[in-house]
Amino acid sequence: MPVTPAFSLRQVQQSRGAVQTLRGIDLDVPAGEVVAVVGPSGAGKTSLIRLLNRLDDPAGGSVAYRGEPIDSIPVRALRRRVGFVFQAPVMFAGTVTENLLVARDLAFGATPPMPPMPTKVADPDQALLLAGVDPALAARDARTLSGGEQQRVSIARALMTQPEALLLDEPTSALDPDVAGQLMATIGRLADTMQLTVVMVTHRLEEARAVSTHVVFMEGGRVIEAGPTAVMFSAPTETRTRDYLLRGA
Repeated sequence: MPVTPAFSLRQVQQSRGAVQTLRGIDLDVPAGEVVAVVGPSGAGKTSLIRLLNRLDDPAGGSVAYRGEPIDSIPVRALRRRVGFVFQAPVMFAGTVTENLLVARDLAFGATPPMPPMPTKVADPDQALLLAGVDPALAARDARTLSGGEQQRVSIARALMTQPEALLLDEPTSALDPDVAGQLMATIGRLADTMQLTVVMVTHRLEEARAVSTHVVFMEGGRVIEAGPTAVMFSAPTETRTRDYLLRGA
């Protein structure tokens, strides 16, 4: 029996001002996988993932989440199920724990979450541990943390909504290679432990190769090729994919 993709995009168009950023995107994002979206600057990678929890809506075409039209899902409910971690972490005023509780309260309001499943997050300390943050930092002012620590707190904060999917936009772009590698290892473990669908934009092909199970290669606002990571890095079908991946790997 076919498995319903986490996200399905059909003939998706997007524009930013007079610039068309996405051109006829047809793509199925497999559920329960770590999917790396790669391509040159200006390829449309961030424009694509911003559609997946309705930070933006497409100018044309359709997007579905788990078989349901994404615009039929209330935005608050969608963003509870599909978390987003931005390229530059933004910490709210207050402690690390308070940052996490803000996310939970925004997601659930006055309605407490159902008792979590074994793969879901029960409290801030658990979220911090899953994201690789020392719980001893819980009482620290979040804005005094290092860049790598703040990015991990951003991930922990996203986990507080008990998401089914996690979107990451260049999460390591401001980090040095060692810290970036540690964060990528954490993301890989997290996807496995939490049974999450992870979609991450990255400009570091070594990250895509090491952590992802699937790769989407974009260029000029189009999906040129998509498939399992091992195949995409060893035997891509398209010449443009081969040139980009092999040149940068």
